[in-house]
Amino acid sequence: MNRTPSSAAPQSRQADAVQGTGQDGGPALSNGLKQRHLSMIALGGVIGAGLFVGSGAGIAAAGPSIVLAYAISGALVMLIMRMLGEMAAANPASGSFSVHAERSIGPWAGFTVGWMFTALLCVAVAAEALGAAGIMVHWFPGTQPWMWVLLFMVIFTGTNLAAVGNFGEFEFWFAALKVAAIGIFLVLGLLAIFGVLPGTHAAGTSHLTGDGGFLPNGVDGLMVGLLASVFAYGGLETVTIAAAESKDPVRGVASAVRTAMWRIALFYVGSMAVIVTVIKWSTPAIADPESGPYIAVLDHLKIPAAGQIMNVVILVALLSAVNANIYGSSRMAYSLISRGQGPAFLGKVSGGVPRRAVLLCASFGFLAVLFSFLWPDTLFKWLLNMVGAAVLVVWGFIAAAQLRMRRRLEREAPEKLVVKMWAFPVLTVVALVGIVGVLLLMLRDENQRIQLLFTGGFGVALAVIGLIRQKAVAKSAE
Repeated sequence: MNRTPSSAAPQSRQADAVQGTGQDGGPALSNGLKQRHLSMIALGGVIGAGLFVGSGAGIAAAGPSIVLAYAISGALVMLIMRMLGEMAAANPASGSFSVHAERSIGPWAGFTVGWMFTALLCVAVAAEALGAAGIMVHWFPGTQPWMWVLLFMVIFTGTNLAAVGNFGEFEFWFAALKVAAIGIFLVLGLLAIFGVLPGTHAAGTSHLTGDGGFLPNGVDGLMVGLLASVFAYGGLETVTIAAAESKDPVRGVASAVRTAMWRIALFYVGSMAVIVTVIKWSTPAIADPESGPYIAVLDHLKIPAAGQIMNVVILVALLSAVNANIYGSSRMAYSLISRGQGPAFLGKVSGGVPRRAVLLCASFGFLAVLFSFLWPDTLFKWLLNMVGAAVLVVWGFIAAAQLRMRRRLEREAPEKLVVKMWAFPVLTVVALVGIVGVLLLMLRDENQRIQLLFTGGFGVALAVIGLIRQKAVAKSAE
């Protein structure tokens, strides 16, 4: 069923691609992504529907200290991205951190983190498509959600089945719109803070220090905000997957990682600071899932048609996520299959695109949508819980892989260290401690605890399967 086991592959094949062979060991994918595509994928990857709407719950819990929560979690994410950038620049591969985990820790680790990430993105496809359908039904009341979901899935499955350049173009323009929207929001917010915007007066620090102070709900509120902010950063990993299909992957990854700091500070921390400075953190509209904090601020500033404008932006963010998640999951699945970690017949590449892997992931995503209609409180909820903490598992494997790979690169190929992790190994260990800290925080919250247990069970099951496969391959090679 499987192709040549990755554990039996020679080190030279793992380190460098050969003619007609991709970095993952399978048939070569195309290199149709341009530098401008990667740049906008990197920019757009940090601006999702979770930021526009989901951040409201964090603000309601943490108050003005949400700025600190996003700064702390943002610092952790920057460390993760720096580590991932170091490994991806040294060895670009469509399997990204799964390939790095396999090379540094073992085939079982690559199997575990790869399939967990694939499942995460497939379930996310369903969740994002349902969110986008909800907006469309609100605009067109006579329609049904399944109609819009089907339309979106057909469009973006078709996009991903075609040349990778089509995916890049979609994401380029999606990201451009999101970046423009957040940029305009920040400008309007700053003008309002300084009293320059017509009809406003300088707010000063009244909303930051008043209304219960900077920590209105104490440290517990800050912890809830911290958890909300951590999961809002998911999606940054896609750029390192996409870089493998660009003409200059090393340059693309290096550029994306080096700009991660200002992107996170500007888009996340900056916008949270604007929100809690312009209006009271306790404003009911902030936590309203139908609107969210950005619409609340724009309405407060009396910006015409603010709600409809932001709904368009949120719709674009959701559709961008559907597109990117089908892409990311299919490339990760392809990488796993090409390394002998899945059914070989799904690893066929035609026209530089792993079309069978695309169909597999899109089909699973659509199946998850059907589960949401048929069994919303059982099967679909279980799927959501199984991948609820998956991003933390991914980050943990990235940190562990980088900790081991860096020493090997320094010994065997120091010239490949185009991007270097800061203060290695101290900050790598700090990141691991931070991940463990977030996991411990999840144990304190009942809803988060359920997600952690489901994800933990799923991860253990994958690890056991991976170890069994690894031992079987090793025995057959004797």
